[in-house]
Amino acid sequence: MELVTPDIGLIFWMTLSFLIVLAILKKFAWKPILQGLKDREDSIKESLSSAEKAREEMAKLKSDNEKLLAEARLERDKIIKEALATASSLKEEAKEDASKISGKMIEDARNVITSEKQAALAEMKQEVARLSLEIAEKLMRTNLSDDQSQRALVDRFINEVKVN
Repeated sequence: MELVTPDIGLIFWMTLSFLIVLAILKKFAWKPILQGLKDREDSIKESLSSAEKAREEMAKLKSDNEKLLAEARLERDKIIKEALATASSLKEEAKEDASKISGKMIEDARNVITSEKQAALAEMKQEVARLSLEIAEKLMRTNLSDDQSQRALVDRFINEVKVN
């Protein structure tokens, strides 16, 4: 039973040795251990505050990015509307220009046709006058005493006339 109930001497020496070890640990090891724990606690607090700041900055950056994205979308929509308006106005201008050009071309063609028609009529008048003179000249040369000779003369003139 000696093992279960320690002797006073044993308790004294064990307490003395424990107090000596405790004093040595307090003098040499306790301060560095506590300082290490305090440093570790400070670094953990600092890391947590840095992580919180980073999280807040990320949230701020995210909101700034969303704001910039919304502004970019608005700017894109504005540019697209301006481009569509410009394209529409250019299209209308092109239609107006094409209409003016085609109207001018039609008017020019009408003028050319009119002048060609007048030139053709003038040429035809000259040809008719020339043929009339030739016929009159031939008639004058021929003696027209009877109807039968007149008809023969007219038939002969008609056969001789070359129509261009």
